[in-house]
Amino acid sequence: MLARQFVEVLIAPGFDDGALARFAAKPNVRLLECAAPADPAPRLDYKRIDGGLLVQEDDPIADDPAGWRVVTRAAPDEAQWRDLAFAWRVVAYVKSNAIVYARDGRTLGIGAGQMSRVFAARIGALKAAEEGLSLAGCVLASDAFFPFRDGVDQAAEAGVRAIVQPGGAKRDEEVIAAADEHGIAMVFTGTRHFRH
Repeated sequence: MLARQFVEVLIAPGFDDGALARFAAKPNVRLLECAAPADPAPRLDYKRIDGGLLVQEDDPIADDPAGWRVVTRAAPDEAQWRDLAFAWRVVAYVKSNAIVYARDGRTLGIGAGQMSRVFAARIGALKAAEEGLSLAGCVLASDAFFPFRDGVDQAAEAGVRAIVQPGGAKRDEEVIAAADEHGIAMVFTGTRHFRH
């Protein structure tokens, strides 16, 4: 990968002798060894606001799919579970309102920072189309709940077969019914991502 990719700095807990020998061929690459803390404390995120400071704990990205709940008649198959877990990790790093389309461990399209979740879903689909990527059979992750069924309808139109989202909307039943109508598996995590 490094032969094809421009890299200036690599940070890792350590480098074995084989890796060091390969990096020696790229003299402008800087290697930084940085061990992870033994017991990491919760990180705090600081935002300046008029008249004050907002301090909140950093979004905990780690989430165990074993605790997720299938809420539709259809359940994800094994490959979809893997892709849902992958998409859920990716969507945590996308600015809210965030939608991530993924398949086979790859991100296909991202919609971010919109006032409307359905617009974020449309933008993600448009981004995939611009790159010539088909969304047929993919999964979708949403950083927050779907307030209306229109986001699920958009996902179905794009070719989504499974969705992961926190759940917890007033209209969850309407959203679940929409997924059932389209034959889409839907999973609730019970945890919301939040990046602003």
